[in-house]
Amino acid sequence: MPDSMSEQLRRDMECEGLLECFHGLKELDKECFRALVESGEPLTVDEIAESVDRERSTAYRAVQRLLQTGFIEKEQINYDQGGYYHVYSPTDPSKIADDMQRLLNDWYAKMGQLIQEFETKYEQSEATAPAAES
Repeated sequence: MPDSMSEQLRRDMECEGLLECFHGLKELDKECFRALVESGEPLTVDEIAESVDRERSTAYRAVQRLLQTGFIEKEQINYDQGGYYHVYSPTDPSKIADDMQRLLNDWYAKMGQLIQEFETKYEQSEATAPAAES
């Protein structure tokens, strides 16, 4: 079961924890993201797999999760003689931060709405409940 919000607020978190918190990414996903950031240049899945010491198929699944969340970008490189391959690079951190801020704002609005519904529902229940006998 996920930690309660109060438990999460008491925990020490690093900024990379946002990858897990916002998108449920795994430790391997964070390792692959770090590998791309630290490389300073686009990498193939094979290069990422080697960097994180995992099988290509395992690294590929992590890369796919990072693509789906928008944390990395894919570029196709064409060979002169035909064919192509893909390389991956981290998305601009300011775009990632903007996306996370938008998600946080949406979440905050939704939680505010649910809190208001909770208050309204239980105020009505309290008002219509029969008085306790003495």
